[in-house]
Amino acid sequence: MSQRHRTADASASSKEQLRAQAHGERHRIHVELQDVANQVSAGLDPQDAHEPAAAWKPVHRHDGDVARQLDSERKRPLRHWKMKMWKRRSARRQARAQAFRLAGDP
Repeated sequence: MSQRHRTADASASSKEQLRAQAHGERHRIHVELQDVANQVSAGLDPQDAHEPAAAWKPVHRHDGDVARQLDSERKRPLRHWKMKMWKRRSARRQARAQAFRLAGDP
């Protein structure tokens, strides 16, 4: 079998490391939020609970300009059939066709 991916010298790529770190951070925050929820449900006043700060969120969640910039840098265009307007349009067209079918039946 090929040992291409099993060398001890090769380290994980930076992208993989970043993804692993981000996953670990999301897990840590999730556990902290779950602890806060358990404390509040046990009777602790919500004002007294230490809630993790919102700083862990990605930057594009805070800043609309950054979000628009990230959208403009996308490599592939938006898929129109996944957009809400397309789904509403399709659902409306199907409902209209169903209404015409029901109206046409004696």
